[in-house]
Amino acid sequence: QVKLVESGGHLVHPGGSLRLSCTASGGIWSGYFMGWYRQAPGAQRNMVARITPTHKTQYADYVKGRFTVSTDDADTMYLEMNSLEPEDTAVYYCNTVPALYEWGQGTQVTVSS
Repeated sequence: QVKLVESGGHLVHPGGSLRLSCTASGGIWSGYFMGWYRQAPGAQRNMVARITPTHKTQYADYVKGRFTVSTDDADTMYLEMNSLEPEDTAVYYCNTVPALYEWGQGTQVTVSS
Protein backbone atom coordinates (compact mmCIF):
# COMPACT_ATOMS: atom_id res chain seq x y z
CA GLN A 1 0.00 0.00 0.00
CA VAL A 2 1.35 3.42 -0.92
CA LYS A 3 2.15 5.66 2.01
CA LEU A 4 2.57 9.39 1.49
CA VAL A 5 4.77 11.35 3.89
CA GLU A 6 5.04 15.13 3.76
CA SER A 7 7.70 17.15 5.58
CA GLY A 8 9.37 20.53 5.72
CA GLY A 9 6.58 22.67 7.12
CA HIS A 10 7.51 25.34 9.62
CA LEU A 11 6.65 28.72 11.06
CA VAL A 12 8.03 31.48 8.87
CA HIS A 13 7.69 35.24 8.63
CA PRO A 14 5.87 36.85 5.70
CA GLY A 15 8.22 37.02 2.73
CA GLY A 16 10.08 33.92 3.84
CA SER A 17 10.71 30.67 2.03
CA LEU A 18 10.24 26.97 2.66
CA ARG A 19 10.88 23.77 0.82
CA LEU A 20 8.42 20.93 1.32
CA SER A 21 9.16 17.32 0.50
CA CYS A 22 6.87 14.41 -0.22
CA THR A 23 7.98 10.82 -0.32
CA ALA A 24 5.92 7.87 -1.43
CA SER A 25 6.71 4.32 -0.55
CA GLY A 26 6.74 2.29 -3.70
CA GLY A 27 7.84 5.22 -5.88
CA ILE A 28 4.54 6.08 -7.50
CA TRP A 29 5.74 9.00 -9.57
CA SER A 30 6.18 7.18 -12.82
CA GLY A 31 3.21 7.68 -15.09
CA TYR A 32 1.15 9.76 -12.66
CA PHE A 33 0.24 13.40 -12.45
CA MET A 34 1.36 14.43 -8.96
CA GLY A 35 0.14 17.36 -6.96
CA TRP A 36 0.52 19.45 -3.85
CA TYR A 37 -2.67 20.35 -2.05
CA ARG A 38 -3.36 22.52 0.93
CA GLN A 39 -6.11 22.91 3.47
CA ALA A 40 -6.53 25.96 5.63
CA PRO A 41 -8.58 25.84 8.84
CA GLY A 42 -12.28 25.66 8.02
CA ALA A 43 -11.63 25.43 4.29
CA GLN A 44 -11.65 22.71 1.66
CA ARG A 45 -8.49 21.01 0.48
CA ASN A 46 -7.41 22.49 -2.84
CA MET A 47 -4.65 21.69 -5.26
CA VAL A 48 -1.99 24.39 -5.52
CA ALA A 49 0.48 22.79 -7.93
CA ARG A 50 0.81 19.73 -10.10
CA ILE A 51 3.49 18.12 -12.23
CA THR A 52 3.13 15.66 -15.07
CA PRO A 53 5.37 12.65 -15.81
CA THR A 54 7.07 14.84 -18.43
CA HIS A 55 7.65 17.57 -15.84
CA LYS A 56 5.08 20.02 -17.13
CA THR A 57 3.78 22.08 -14.24
CA GLN A 58 0.61 23.96 -13.46
CA TYR A 59 -0.20 26.24 -10.54
CA ALA A 60 -3.16 27.83 -8.88
CA ASP A 61 -3.28 31.53 -9.70
CA TYR A 62 -2.66 32.57 -6.13
CA VAL A 63 0.72 30.78 -5.95
CA LYS A 64 1.88 31.27 -9.51
CA GLY A 65 5.32 32.84 -9.63
CA ARG A 66 5.98 32.07 -5.97
CA PHE A 67 5.79 28.26 -5.76
CA THR A 68 7.71 25.70 -7.81
CA VAL A 69 6.95 21.97 -7.92
CA SER A 70 9.54 19.39 -8.94
CA THR A 71 10.37 15.72 -8.57
CA ASP A 72 13.57 13.71 -8.56
CA ASP A 73 11.90 10.98 -10.62
CA ALA A 74 12.71 8.55 -7.87
CA ASP A 75 10.59 8.82 -4.78
CA THR A 76 10.43 12.47 -3.79
CA MET A 77 8.41 15.48 -4.88
CA TYR A 78 9.24 19.01 -3.73
CA LEU A 79 7.43 22.29 -3.37
CA GLU A 80 9.66 25.34 -3.23
CA MET A 81 7.70 28.21 -1.70
CA ASN A 82 8.94 31.79 -1.83
CA SER A 83 7.47 35.15 -0.87
CA LEU A 84 5.19 33.43 1.58
CA GLU A 85 2.08 35.27 2.72
CA PRO A 86 -0.13 34.75 5.78
CA GLU A 87 -2.79 33.42 3.39
CA ASP A 88 -0.46 30.50 2.61
CA THR A 89 -0.93 29.19 6.13
CA ALA A 90 -2.34 25.68 5.80
CA VAL A 91 -1.58 22.00 6.08
CA TYR A 92 0.08 20.88 2.87
CA TYR A 93 -0.44 17.44 1.39
CA CYS A 94 0.72 15.52 -1.65
CA ASN A 95 -1.09 12.96 -3.72
CA THR A 96 -1.73 11.97 -7.30
CA VAL A 97 -4.01 14.15 -9.44
CA PRO A 98 -6.77 13.21 -9.03
CA ALA A 99 -6.08 11.89 -5.55
CA LEU A 100 -5.92 8.10 -5.64
CA TYR A 101 -4.19 7.24 -2.41
CA GLU A 102 -4.92 7.65 1.25
CA TRP A 103 -3.93 11.09 2.44
CA GLY A 104 -0.84 11.43 4.60
CA GLN A 105 -0.58 13.50 7.76
CA GLY A 106 0.42 16.58 5.87
CA THR A 107 2.91 19.20 6.99
CA GLN A 108 1.91 22.45 8.70
CA VAL A 109 3.01 25.73 7.16
CA THR A 110 2.38 28.82 9.24
CA VAL A 111 3.20 32.27 7.91
CA SER A 112 3.04 34.87 10.61
CA SER A 113 4.95 37.81 11.95
